[in-house]
Amino acid sequence: MSNKILIATFSVWDNNHRTAISGMVEPLLSYLLPRYKQVDLIDGLHPGSSSVLSKIEHYRDGSLKHTTTSLASRLLFPLLWLQNKSATQIVFKVRDFLTVLEWGIKSIYALAGILLRTFGIVKVVVYYVSDYSPRRYSQKWFNNLYVFLDKLCAKHANYIWDVSPAMQSGRKEAGLDLKESAPVIIVPNALFPKQISHSAYNTLIPHSLIFAGTLGLENGPDLAIKAVAKLVKQYPDITLHIFGGNEGGKETFLKQMSKELGIEQQVFFHGFVHNAEELSRKINRYMIGLAPYKRKKDSVRAYGDATKLRLYMGAGIPTITTAVPPLGKEIEKKGAALIVEDNENSLASAIIKLFNKNLHQKMREEAVKFGKNNTWENTYGNALSQMGEI
Repeated sequence: MSNKILIATFSVWDNNHRTAISGMVEPLLSYLLPRYKQVDLIDGLHPGSSSVLSKIEHYRDGSLKHTTTSLASRLLFPLLWLQNKSATQIVFKVRDFLTVLEWGIKSIYALAGILLRTFGIVKVVVYYVSDYSPRRYSQKWFNNLYVFLDKLCAKHANYIWDVSPAMQSGRKEAGLDLKESAPVIIVPNALFPKQISHSAYNTLIPHSLIFAGTLGLENGPDLAIKAVAKLVKQYPDITLHIFGGNEGGKETFLKQMSKELGIEQQVFFHGFVHNAEELSRKINRYMIGLAPYKRKKDSVRAYGDATKLRLYMGAGIPTITTAVPPLGKEIEKKGAALIVEDNENSLASAIIKLFNKNLHQKMREEAVKFGKNNTWENTYGNALSQMGEI
């Protein structure tokens, strides 16, 4: 087995610090650093970060030795800075591709890795995909390019790591001949051991609900608020606790909605919690997790792995979600979730159902069971075992 690993991914930086929003940076480093003598991390800072310069971190024997910035990102700096808005930006893709080549991977990273393998600089290329949709972009030409690059990497990588089995189905839908595909290994999202903890049942806050994650309306935070408005007369002590940032004024919009519905005393906004372990400790005292994803044409949620649901399971929180995320169906079968339609009436009915103590206790036991072994150690250990790397 090689003792050298290159990770090429992305993260969001704020005030010169990496945030928790990233392409699996912390899980990969935590698993690989103790096992490999040399690990290099290429971190292509996501558009909208406080910097636009790609960072290359060099780890030796488990410790960070030094960090450099890529020449490509420095040369492209004026263009990168002008386009530094949180969205897909072509010039950032060019930066990422050139940075990996300079070293010697989303699809542009994997494509560069495949080219490096051709020259014998790397031996094995893993195409690690955390989100996918065969119709991801509204601009037809750009979506066609995205699908083309994905197919290219799916065919020529040594392995594909997909976070959900729905992704390969999406590629088939987009025209990929599965006989030409590299082997697919399902590598679901996971948690660190300290994120897996639940409170004693008698310490849970009665009639409390939790919504954690990005506050875009496609994720349904507005449905959660509207459901509370329907239930407040029946359950005067009901509370909804929302954890998420205010990007694009989303939190401000939801606060105004709560005020207009007359439930501002029932809805609490806790902001974005950067530390994942701290977030887990904060949420495990609530009774029910809400993940009312909306049905939306070509949503990446329908093909991806819902980290929100795994967070709830790790905290032992029974969950109400919709049929949009594939994981929702899985945890429903395990008895840890209820599936509802993407509207406030269906959500409110399920909340009433789950407030039943006997049902809640039963589903909570299943949530604890599901979350117990959902660790990055198990996820990556299983993936590398299938590759024959350990």
